[in-house]
Amino acid sequence: GAVRCEGVICWLAVMNGFQKEVRGRMVSVLTHIEVFDASGALNDWKATALEVQKNKAVLGTAPYVDAQSMIINDGVMRGVVLRGILPEEEPKVSIVASKVKAGKLSDLREGEFNIILGIELARAMHVSIGDKVTLAAPESQLTPAGMVPRIKGFTVVAVFEAGHYEFDSGMAFIHIKDAE
Repeated sequence: GAVRCEGVICWLAVMNGFQKEVRGRMVSVLTHIEVFDASGALNDWKATALEVQKNKAVLGTAPYVDAQSMIINDGVMRGVVLRGILPEEEPKVSIVASKVKAGKLSDLREGEFNIILGIELARAMHVSIGDKVTLAAPESQLTPAGMVPRIKGFTVVAVFEAGHYEFDSGMAFIHIKDAE
């Protein structure tokens, strides 16, 4: 049989369901809680993690570095939220590893300057696994030629699909040491 509901009540039910779906997709990529030091970076994240894990409600901890960057390939340039992670620790706090559609999270290895892109970002940049992209950090460095942006080449080793357009089109992961 057909279900009849009043317009406002039905609309609220749909919006509540939509809100839960969006929140669920966001939380699958981002952690539930982030711990910061008042001065900025945590000098000893492992000690902080041990302290936080004393709370039985904490299921896992992992460090990260967040930055804004520009990703460039063959004349195409996009802004990106860049997250430096430890691939072996990240599965403790998010399901990013299970969202990788091609490649593996473990392909992020220190010093290799590999990158994992959201699927929509990879499409917009016209890249796939094995292709090179350039990251340009907004912080400039002083050289004899003046101020120049910090630029580094990265190899695409994986693509993820979180199911949330903002993440899939504007987020990338690299190894935390390469981010630092």
